[in-house]
Amino acid sequence: MKSTRNLSRGDGRRLGNASLIAFMLASLVLLSVIRTRLSPMEKTGDAIKAEERHGMIKGSVKMEVAHQDQDVVLTPDSTVLQSAAEEEEEEEAPPKPADTSTGGGVSVRVPVSTSTTPVPVAVIDRQGKPVCYESGRRSDTCEAAGDVRVQGRSQTIQVRPLDREWKVKPYCRKQDAYALSHVKEWTLRPLSGGGPHCTVNSSATAFVLSTGGFTGNLFHDYTDVLVPAFITAHRFGGEVQFLVSSFKSWWTNRYLEIFQQLSRHEVIDIDNDDEVRCYGGVVVGPTFHKELGVDASKTPTGASMVDFRAMLRGAFGLSRAAAEPSGDRWDIRRRPRLLIISRKNSRAFLNERAMADMAMSLGYDVRVGEPDTNTEVSRFARLVNSADVMVGVHGAGLTNMLFLPAGAVLIQVIPYGGLEWLARGTFEEPSKDMQLHYIGYKIQLDETTLSEQYPKDHPVLTDPLSIHKQGWEALKTVYLEKQNVRPHLGRLKLTFLEALKLLPHGRQAKANN
Repeated sequence: MKSTRNLSRGDGRRLGNASLIAFMLASLVLLSVIRTRLSPMEKTGDAIKAEERHGMIKGSVKMEVAHQDQDVVLTPDSTVLQSAAEEEEEEEAPPKPADTSTGGGVSVRVPVSTSTTPVPVAVIDRQGKPVCYESGRRSDTCEAAGDVRVQGRSQTIQVRPLDREWKVKPYCRKQDAYALSHVKEWTLRPLSGGGPHCTVNSSATAFVLSTGGFTGNLFHDYTDVLVPAFITAHRFGGEVQFLVSSFKSWWTNRYLEIFQQLSRHEVIDIDNDDEVRCYGGVVVGPTFHKELGVDASKTPTGASMVDFRAMLRGAFGLSRAAAEPSGDRWDIRRRPRLLIISRKNSRAFLNERAMADMAMSLGYDVRVGEPDTNTEVSRFARLVNSADVMVGVHGAGLTNMLFLPAGAVLIQVIPYGGLEWLARGTFEEPSKDMQLHYIGYKIQLDETTLSEQYPKDHPVLTDPLSIHKQGWEALKTVYLEKQNVRPHLGRLKLTFLEALKLLPHGRQAKANN
């Protein structure tokens, strides 16, 4: 009986161990199935890192649009924003299929299946590339070749060959829900049977982009639409047709010369188009590289920001490629020209006239310009192109630096309130690729009208970061909407003299002495 009892205990232990092992194996299998079902596309380490980086920016960065005063600002989240922005400027991984797990970007409609095997999301075309992919940290792009039929009224593109249905919003701010709420979604779906009858045939490549979002603000016009359009369309050598969704006639006419530089074909208001337009290829959604910038290493033709600015000179008839003095000794152009970008509603120069007088005493030929949405682009571009130095308080009006000749100087006056990160991301860093010299002039406490509105010990004056922590609306209201500036003429004089030394005019005068 004793031996029988011991044998039963041993059997019990073995049975218990076997049961435990079986339970663990079943749990692992169950977890694997659940993970597979919830993750239709396996992600690499780089893809996961990119998504985490995008999530950080989505929670901490947003572009804000004002109206007539053309403001542009990035919403901060203090150090989180700065570290995230630095990471985003690193070289991006090769194009990967667009993540379909988040709203607002590219999505793919997968046919319903009763199979328990996960359906692959990435659809690969004959060249081995995804049809729709993440072309930049702010952009998703779809490209297809074959029999392409565009029906603008329904925002539908039928393609043969194509395996799946894809959806995309063709605007370079894919993580900004507010911007995308003003952008129509386009669908690429397989062309089956005979398909709709072609009413217009074209040998060009169709290029669908949207002028919804934040267009109407000078900064966003270029960084969200026009620069990405150049990046995408340049490689076609004019054989591309712009199909513009969320079309605004006033906006398109404003920049028509740019479209005409990139395309030999008519610009189409595609949402209101009744034709069935047939092409041999289509691109849906422009490609974003960086703020007001082109990464030449990522363009098929090696095009850079230098090429974009050359295109602008051709579009608007700008004569000066470089900041050089006139060869005529009697020409006023032998004097360096300083352009003051004026503002009215906020962040205005309260001593603008005195600034101009001081600059003239240094030998500058001074002009004052105040761009707004009603300003003729080509006319103001010619004024900017005539300048050797441009100075203005941070705001969308500084986007006009695109028209400055190479070697010119941009002076950005940075409002009080810890906004250096904002000035750096929007205009300082882009100025390098434009071959411009950059000088930042930081407003001090006794140069801002905020010192007249708040007690000396108020956090607005003593601890700007505490206002930042209250959120974007608080920061914007206090430091961008309530503030005007009165630069010390003595400090500003030193800045203007520094700019003069950077110019050929100043170097020439020094050599003559």
